[in-house]
Amino acid sequence: MHFLITAGPTREPLDPVRYLSNRSSGRMGHALAMAARDAGHSVTLVSGPASLPPPEGVELVKVETAREMFEAVKQRIQGSDVAVFAAAVADYRPVRCAGQKIKKGYETLVLELERTEDILGSARSVFGFQGCLVGFAAETENLVAHAQEKLARKQCDLVIANDVSQPGIGFDSAENAVTLCLPGGLTQPLPRQGKTDLAHELVQFITRLAATKKTPHV
Repeated sequence: MHFLITAGPTREPLDPVRYLSNRSSGRMGHALAMAARDAGHSVTLVSGPASLPPPEGVELVKVETAREMFEAVKQRIQGSDVAVFAAAVADYRPVRCAGQKIKKGYETLVLELERTEDILGSARSVFGFQGCLVGFAAETENLVAHAQEKLARKQCDLVIANDVSQPGIGFDSAENAVTLCLPGGLTQPLPRQGKTDLAHELVQFITRLAATKKTPHV
């Protein structure tokens, strides 16, 4: 199978030296790419900025912004059997990027933000992807409820949910603990473990799930 995987944060520029971003390190997405490679799959990894070595044997596409990630996925998703969206894509970006560094001259500064492209939400409706679609849900409350709502709204086959409010797991950590959320309200928790071990377990699960779809890519 061919896996398309997204990873890392995006950076949405505010001025030439500043940007809006988040705490994602890219470790989970990179670990998934290497686990899929180790399982014998071909892999394209679309990664936002991450201080990680490029995984060997994987096609790496580097992007910065949500718009760039959207375009990179749009160009490649139809050649994939499985799409796993592990990136922490910014939900909003500044409406305007200042041409020069914003100086410290006022007591307050108001930023006007606009929605970024919904990459996961576009997979079915815009890109026409018919393969196995996997999303991630990083939540701080009502973990399963929010993940199940995302699963249905974005027509996923699986949403992998993790509670990023818990110390020591999730963003910028070497470990994670997740709950697999499937159609019909089915859930399966996976215990806390290193992201490398978790990635191998997830790839095995996703591979079995994708095999049940029996839908060839276009």
